Amino acid sequence: MFRSLKRPRRVVITGMGCVTPIGIGREAFWRGLCNAESGVRRIEGFDVSKAAVKIAAQVLDFDWQAELNPKDRKHVPRTVPLALAAAREALADANYPTNDLSLEQRRAIGVVLGTGGGGLAFTEQQYEYWYVGPTYKASVYTIPASTHGGLSSELSMAFGLRGLSHIVSTGCTSSTDAIAYAAQHIALGRQDVMLSGGVDAPIAPGIMAGFNLMTVLTNEWNDEPHRASRPFSKDRSGIVVGEGAWIYVLEDFGHAKARHAKIYAEITGYGATCDAYHRVRLEESGDEPARAMQLALEDAGTKPGEVDYVNLHGTSTVLNDKIETTALKQAFNGYAARIPMSSTKSQIGHPQGASGAAGLGAALCAMHTNLIPPTINLDEPDPACDLDYVPNQAREANVRIALCNCIGFGSKNSALVIEKV
Repeated sequence: MFRSLKRPRRVVITGMGCVTPIGIGREAFWRGLCNAESGVRRIEGFDVSKAAVKIAAQVLDFDWQAELNPKDRKHVPRTVPLALAAAREALADANYPTNDLSLEQRRAIGVVLGTGGGGLAFTEQQYEYWYVGPTYKASVYTIPASTHGGLSSELSMAFGLRGLSHIVSTGCTSSTDAIAYAAQHIALGRQDVMLSGGVDAPIAPGIMAGFNLMTVLTNEWNDEPHRASRPFSKDRSGIVVGEGAWIYVLEDFGHAKARHAKIYAEITGYGATCDAYHRVRLEESGDEPARAMQLALEDAGTKPGEVDYVNLHGTSTVLNDKIETTALKQAFNGYAARIPMSSTKSQIGHPQGASGAAGLGAALCAMHTNLIPPTINLDEPDPACDLDYVPNQAREANVRIALCNCIGFGSKNSALVIEKV
């Protein structure tokens, strides 16, 4: 189990913050999920008139400038204000007043974030200033702001948190791995509290062009953006890029109980594997994604038939959805067809390294609203994708144990198991 002789402390989630394409804040995100809303629309912020792909899931109703000191606004990537807003909500939700933390508390709280692109969009912008002009707009902090590690440092500095400050970047599994890494530090007694989750903001001209070059994006729904992300559907044709931040306060169970904190769930299991196969394409047997889920269940001491909900990776690509379905059947044996599952990406697009953290938010939503979020745009399933993906409408259910699945570039696979306390 996650809590074992070697890892004696239980790890629970006591705070949650979200900045998403379907709502700002935890309650808005959950409401958007349960109402089957889509955050996909025509891209704003740069000209897409000549682009093959004109749509994405952007966070539009967000005052990013309010999160930053005016002197910092030209020196940090978009991921920073997204993460700051989500982290601020998470800390407040966990009843940690950021303006009144003692030195002891600040040293007890660490930061581990997952991101895929980090400051890549910021770097692209700065290069445009240098090579196209005007160069005076370029930031003197271009290099530190462009590195992934600077992202966790921004949160540590903003809230005065003096525990460890790390970044995990493993592609689409980044935030799942970051949350597990943070939880392990608590379980081992190295930190009492961790701020952890994921953030990504990869919607920029060069990045979008790069994804399109790999032919992984759908370009068939530019005129109907809300229908574009359609995991497991027979007519799915590719990913819709998304952005956002989902950040949590993780805490030692005893520490949380001592201060009478509310608890969303306990993190009980984690598993990770690698196909060792290809830079971006999955090995078609599904063996290693299945094994990652099995390892997570074994770590949690949970039997496949005890899982009430699975949040899927569900990217809306032809190959990935089929392989994930195969892997689920292997991981859950004969129980796969009985477990309700859904893909949050049908609503928020693919937020890259923040995917796992977004999926965790959806699983917590299912636990605490008694509604399983749907997979929208699933009108005619692919015959090869024949599990219960909760099509189009949220479903009432009692969710006690959930598994969150992630699959990433570089053949990486990760899974988390959580249990309601």
